Amino acid sequence: MDHHDSDHHHSGWPLHESDSADAIGDLYSERVLGTARSRVPGLLAKEKCGTSEGTAGIQSRLKPEKKNMASYPISPHPPDETQKISDVASSQAATLRRHMSARNRFLFFLVAWLIVLMPFLFWWNTWFGRHLSDTQISEYLSDNKHPRHIQHALVQLGERMERRDASAATWYPELVLLASHPVEEVRNTDAWLMGLDTSYERFHATLLKMLKDSSTVVQGNAALSLVRFGDESGRAQIVALLQPARIVAPSAGLVVDVDHTGTSIHQGGLIARLQSGDYTTDVRSPISGRIQTLSIAKGASVAAGTEIAVVDPGVEQVWEALRALYLIGQVRDLPLIRIYERDSPEIPDRVRQQAVLTEKAIRQRATYRP
Repeated sequence: MDHHDSDHHHSGWPLHESDSADAIGDLYSERVLGTARSRVPGLLAKEKCGTSEGTAGIQSRLKPEKKNMASYPISPHPPDETQKISDVASSQAATLRRHMSARNRFLFFLVAWLIVLMPFLFWWNTWFGRHLSDTQISEYLSDNKHPRHIQHALVQLGERMERRDASAATWYPELVLLASHPVEEVRNTDAWLMGLDTSYERFHATLLKMLKDSSTVVQGNAALSLVRFGDESGRAQIVALLQPARIVAPSAGLVVDVDHTGTSIHQGGLIARLQSGDYTTDVRSPISGRIQTLSIAKGASVAAGTEIAVVDPGVEQVWEALRALYLIGQVRDLPLIRIYERDSPEIPDRVRQQAVLTEKAIRQRATYRP
């Protein structure tokens, strides 16, 4: 325990300390020896004067050290009894140390409560499953300072649209406007939602425009949603979802940090970091998946446009693309689809099965078409 906490720990009361051994010795010698202390000097004086030896004189020569006995501290208890008293005192001191004041107990439980509460509040405020009222949805959709609020409202609207809740149509105009939002994640979620209700024609027109979005993932989600409208305009973007993403250096620089081959990575995850003078550039993955290859090493210099890495698409992206191609795929798409039919530990069974079904559907369409 720190010294500055000792007073609080014992509520201001001092610890019990045993009495001084010197004080006990003096009291006990006065009581046990009595006047013997005054007799010893007299006997010694007679010896120096050549007087006859008495019993006391003989004893003083045989035990000359006895003259100092009164000055030595003498324990009032046998050694074993003294040890017991010392153990009791130590036990009492340890008990007092373990005792915690009411103030310290309150602080302890307060800190423990906050340790549990703070992560819960953070999770509660960022959890997209938390129910929002109609008023909150309207407020969140217009909160451009907090993109996660917009995403939260979009997720809540998506749940209503999947339930065919007519109240969701109230915010359809806002969904159209969000197609041009500066944050990629917002546009990505928005493109997915607009495919949940094919009865709103403005969604169809907006999705066609989103096929030219700067993000390949947004393009892919827009193309997948267009399939629900029976529109094959985004087939090329869907086929691209099956292909690895090739990442190039946006500018020249020195590689100061780089990830590892085979690492799983999320969309926006850091692939490498380049430094040019005082400027640092982060190279991030445009898709979720796994790093297939890396063409650079830490400490190397790269030029702008140099290929840095190749990232294989994630399982969910591939699965959604295969499902869409089941409906609109063409024979020329089969070589890419067959890649996911092979027996590999990196390809889940459901993806492999979907690839087989997709090829079968494409071949059947090709057979029946004139």
